[in-house]
Amino acid sequence: MTNNDVLRKIRYTFDYSDDQMIKLFKQGELEVTRAQISDWLKKEEDPDYKNIMDKHLAHFLNGFIIEKRGKRDGPAPVAEKTLTNNLILRKIKIALNLKVEDMIAIYDEQDFTISKHEISAFFRKPTQSQYRLCKDQFLRNFLMGMQKKYRPEPSV
Repeated sequence: MTNNDVLRKIRYTFDYSDDQMIKLFKQGELEVTRAQISDWLKKEEDPDYKNIMDKHLAHFLNGFIIEKRGKRDGPAPVAEKTLTNNLILRKIKIALNLKVEDMIAIYDEQDFTISKHEISAFFRKPTQSQYRLCKDQFLRNFLMGMQKKYRPEPSV
């Protein structure tokens, strides 16, 4: 998954407008323009498409955490220069205040079976022997399940 995919999924799931997206970046301590957001949200085939760098997505995710959980006392979180799927998943988990059981329920929305142990392995330190790399399929299924949970299809 690309950073742009993650940004698009979160925007769609929570139905954020351009102004709300700019606000989220600002809460994460990054000033962005509507044009930048527009270029990041375009499909890869579009000539104006631009990749969003890890650091910029980290600013967005930090703003997403502040939006959902409120501002913490003390210094603002520093945006990471490099993001992994594990870190993206952790930041979404923090923003939505999810427990392992909640995450399992989100995966169940996608008919994707995962155990508590597998999920907890994603959040361990990389130096621990039980650490597990969060592959694209795990992040993709989580984002799709999150979409089903937080943006249910309108009833006809």
